Amino acid sequence: MNFFLFLIFLFGFSNLRFLHSQKLNNKKNFLFKFNPAFFILNHIKDSHEWNFFEKEKKNVSFSLPILILNKGLNVFMSSKFNHGNNLLKINKFYYRFFHDKIYQTNSVGFIKTDKNGFILNKIPFDFSITKNVFCLITSLFILSFIFIKLSSSYKKKFVKNKLFILLEAIILFLKNEIVIPNLGKKKDTFYLPLLLTLFFYILVNNILGIIPTGPNITGNISVTLSLSMIIFLITFFSSKKNYWKHLFFPPNVPFLIKFLLIPIEILGLLIRPFTLCIRLFANITAGHIILLSFISLIFIFKNFFSIVISIPFSIFISLLEIMVCFLQAFIFTSLSALYLGLAIN
Repeated sequence: MNFFLFLIFLFGFSNLRFLHSQKLNNKKNFLFKFNPAFFILNHIKDSHEWNFFEKEKKNVSFSLPILILNKGLNVFMSSKFNHGNNLLKINKFYYRFFHDKIYQTNSVGFIKTDKNGFILNKIPFDFSITKNVFCLITSLFILSFIFIKLSSSYKKKFVKNKLFILLEAIILFLKNEIVIPNLGKKKDTFYLPLLLTLFFYILVNNILGIIPTGPNITGNISVTLSLSMIIFLITFFSSKKNYWKHLFFPPNVPFLIKFLLIPIEILGLLIRPFTLCIRLFANITAGHIILLSFISLIFIFKNFFSIVISIPFSIFISLLEIMVCFLQAFIFTSLSALYLGLAIN
């Protein structure tokens, strides 16, 4: 319990800098108004730097590499922008960092907008190493390290590490309860590495997302869509003739009914990757938003009662998010195995 209280406190404290998001000018001083929407969106979206907290009016952050393609490749660190305060000149072009996007501007850094407030400045081709990309690469190294150590431990007669014993139990459970029932014993060895990689990769990224100031990796629809498209393409190219025959020529169905079923079957086939994508994205993002909403209550009401209500509910949501990390990885892997099984059997 004390551990989760510490996590909630750290999570809230690390984001006090967002209290300075809006400044209302008074004749004598500045009044600071907390914006919960700004606070929440800045946590669930991707960024070019990893912000931790504010200390002595300075952001403590981890700078990440920026790669811009604009008449040549330009590589530099995000710290060059100084959190959007600096105008950067590279190869006769001026760049400004505004609302976590890089815009090409004139020599004074002017941001041009239309009457609806949409920015009209040119956006250079940006394929930078953002916070989510950095953590995706980090999770690859984490998984590689753990499973290389796990495989080397089998050289000994007994595995004593409790983490390795837990991982072995999870692997056996996934094999016996998901892979073999859906794919069969003859093909489980071929697809088992894919499904295990998928499960543990989603699980590790889910766990990284609940760490205070951590990245919202699986809450990014680009990541979940990429994972679901991988499964869709593997299913598409692994499928047998009987699968397509059943799809386009359903057996034991009247001829006229086939014209209704065929477009429905094709539509269902195309919808599958999007249901996988949205299910994982929505569940992870919703958990973060609810947790951050409860933490925001402390800064909105600024009294003891808001703390009494916010902290217990934040702890409850945090515990629930830990369960959701495992549950969503399990559901994504189970459905992937089901779709593969339908295509190859």
